Amino acid sequence: MSGGIAQDHVVDGRYRLVSRLGSGGMADVWCADDLQLGRRVALKLLHRRFAEDDEFVERFRREASSAAGLQHPNVVSVYDRGEYDGTYYIAMELLAGRTLKDLVKEEGPLESGRAIDLAIQILRAARFAHKRGIVHRDLKPHNVIVDDEDRAKVTDFGIARAGASDMTETGSILGTAQYLSPEQAQGHAVGAQSDLYAIGIVLYEMLTGAIPFDGDTAVTIALKQVSEAPLPPGRLNPAVPPDLEAIVLRALAKLPEERFADADEFIAALEAVRAGFDLPGGAATTAFMPVAGAGVEEEVAYAAPLEEDGGRRRWLWGLLAALLVAGAIVAALLLAGEDTKPVPRLVGADVATAARTLRNAGFEPVTERVRDERPVDEVIAQDPAPGTELDVGEEVAITVSDGPGLTSLPAVEGLRRRDARKRLTEAGFRVRERREPSDDVEPGRVVETSPAAGAQVEVGSTVTLVVSTGPEQVTVPAVEGDGVDSARAELERVGLEVSIAREETNAAAPDTVIGQDPAAGTEVEKGSTVTLTVAQEVETVSVPGVTGLDQSQAAERLSGAGLKVNVQEKAVDRPSQDGKVLSQSPGSGREVERESQVTIVVGRFEPELDPDPGATGEEPPPDDEDGDVGGASAGGARR
Repeated sequence: MSGGIAQDHVVDGRYRLVSRLGSGGMADVWCADDLQLGRRVALKLLHRRFAEDDEFVERFRREASSAAGLQHPNVVSVYDRGEYDGTYYIAMELLAGRTLKDLVKEEGPLESGRAIDLAIQILRAARFAHKRGIVHRDLKPHNVIVDDEDRAKVTDFGIARAGASDMTETGSILGTAQYLSPEQAQGHAVGAQSDLYAIGIVLYEMLTGAIPFDGDTAVTIALKQVSEAPLPPGRLNPAVPPDLEAIVLRALAKLPEERFADADEFIAALEAVRAGFDLPGGAATTAFMPVAGAGVEEEVAYAAPLEEDGGRRRWLWGLLAALLVAGAIVAALLLAGEDTKPVPRLVGADVATAARTLRNAGFEPVTERVRDERPVDEVIAQDPAPGTELDVGEEVAITVSDGPGLTSLPAVEGLRRRDARKRLTEAGFRVRERREPSDDVEPGRVVETSPAAGAQVEVGSTVTLVVSTGPEQVTVPAVEGDGVDSARAELERVGLEVSIAREETNAAAPDTVIGQDPAAGTEVEKGSTVTLTVAQEVETVSVPGVTGLDQSQAAERLSGAGLKVNVQEKAVDRPSQDGKVLSQSPGSGREVERESQVTIVVGRFEPELDPDPGATGEEPPPDDEDGDVGGASAGGARR
């Protein structure tokens, strides 16, 4: 791929890359959003060196189309394929779970029953593909996804067989050396039994935690696949039952014709072991009575050389042989009544229980599977009928339900959970729920289903509804007292946005968080904003001297220095002091905080009034008509 492929890149105008899931020898796999259908997919982008091989590309297209038709519960669905930026891609079902390889690494060796169950699921996927003419060619635990309930799905069908031939132009073998069949390692034709060989190695690895063949190089491993016999798994894990070990070794036979004929035979063998019985392996050793005539002649012939010394001894041996024959006949007659038994009732039991019941009764089960509404593996008919007397060792046919078949899963995204449950139940599915937060879907509505809508799913199987709980809630961490950088990092770590408000203070060191809103411990939606109040160093200024200046000049100078002015007035007795600053506090040159208040005392001159009219130069009031000067006051003065 070109160097422009990265997160958020949109492939072919439809698939927005979210995150890289992995990278292999043939392709990169991304988690991507399907912008057209609004769902998550796994997008496999083919490496450019394969895209430049015309034969490879043509086979890739043909096989991708075939793989898209593989709709099966144990096969990862292929949704789309296309060409982009000089290479090719496939859009597939995105699964939750881990690879079988990771499971074995973390938990292996697996318990035998669990390993058998997983192997049967892989074989069912292979059987489904083989019947449609598709051979995987790269079956390995890396290509099997297992969810939390041990449901397995095989991926990369069709892609592994996309090469123009079994060998690339450089002669390298397509596939993974540790899981190659001998014929594949030699570059011979590959068929369905090559997949069965690979599944045998996967089963070996599940049971032992190790692969049967390993080496420093792929060539070394391939040579071992061709020429070396595997170490029996029981040597590595004594808990492996002998019958199961025999199945593994048969699957790993060097010649395809010595392996299981097909996936059905492989599955039947595993189911028999799971049911707790030895597998049929050729003619069994059977106790029987000698047949009259031939048996006597052989017995006499054997005894004859001992009787050469006389007729009496010959007569005694003849009598003994006759008695033996007679005893055999009597024993056969006595035992004849015990050679038949009634056939037990099997309908309604699961196939494993039915097979075990028949074998315990001395009969041989023969299984036929049919599509039916009843649950998978339930016995729905038997022949002969219950109670029928049948010779011990004869076959009893049981008809087993293979389930009602596949159907397309209805789309319920966006519906209320109750409506979604009803729709799925009416379609024949069992439903369980898982709750997850969602920024886009309101609480109580369905975000998605697993399997995804439109997938071909076995009727009666369980579908998981993912129900929205609304936007994810997070707890606001306590960051007061932290530095602003560490506080921001802690809040962003839990998915919160940060807003900063600074406050000058001497109560805390600069850049220290002194407050937060919302408070610590509050539950908020992920992505919400938390406002941090951060301490800022207090700025100081030098108080300018304003004594002697006019009030307006002093106020202008103090305001220009970032200080506030408080004016107080004081009476003065000289006009020259009127409006002048007599004093200030704090004094000139003092360092104070910006916005601090400086008090200035301003003089106010108020002249005193003289009570003597003459002193003021004013004319005395004129006499009134009566001759009084100043009215009553004048009269008073005369007195």
